[in-house]
Amino acid sequence: MLSKCANPGCPASFRYLHQGKLFRLGTGPEYPVGQTTQKAVRTLEFFWLCDQCAATLTLTYKKGVGVTAVPIRQPPSADTRERSASAS
Repeated sequence: MLSKCANPGCPASFRYLHQGKLFRLGTGPEYPVGQTTQKAVRTLEFFWLCDQCAATLTLTYKKGVGVTAVPIRQPPSADTRERSASAS
């Protein structure tokens, strides 16, 4: 059950679906092909980032680490592209 923002440094409590951003991520064991005779079972879990954290962060799943909050990659602004083009 969701109870708070998935950003460990944020104390925001989950209250409403229309606030923040909801993520559905597959977690669980991942086996390389041919290493097991059993089918790997992935579990779908839900995570939530509050509005403030969702503006700058997204969630990713890393094998062996779990779900982590990482900064959103921002495309270079037009101003940055102009400066790098004029520097060439």
